[in-house]
This record gives sequence, structure tokens and C-alpha cells, in this order.
Amino acid sequence: MAKSIYVGNLPWSATEEDVREAFASYGDVVSVKLVEDRETGRPRGFGFVEMDDQSALAAIEALDGANFGGRNIKVNEARPRAERAPRW
Repeated sequence: MAKSIYVGNLPWSATEEDVREAFASYGDVVSVKLVEDRETGRPRGFGFVEMDDQSALAAIEALDGANFGGRNIKVNEARPRAERAPRW
């Protein structure tokens, strides 16, 4: 089963391909999704990587706090998205 990993403090210049390459050395990357601002389309500096359980644990262990594009990234298991009240 695939595990979702949160990746934070990414440099604005990071691409999905850059992130995929960084995580690929720890196992098969199922998907990469970098989050963009809805209004401007600019990167928000975080995203999610999906990998199988064992690979995800190895990647979290190795990459949390690692230098990525000049920034120390935050890598941990993604938590389910909290329910948000509807915006009326």
C-alpha cells in the first residue's frame, strides 16, 4: 500500500521532477504533487510524495532536515486533511 509523505520548506524553484529524483533513491515513487497558490499559481513551498510503506519510511528517515536546493526540508508522514467548514 502507498504511503503519503509531506515535504515542506521546499525552495520555490523546486519542480516535481527534482523532488521525484530526490526520493527515487529510496524506492519507487508513485506520485509527486507540489501545491500551488490557487490565485497566483506560484508554488507554496510544500508538497506530497507517494511511495510504498518501506520506501516511504526510509525516505523520511534519510531526508528529514536534509539540504534540498539550499533549504533544510521537512519530511514526515502526511496526516489526513482536516475537515474544513464550508466557505459561504
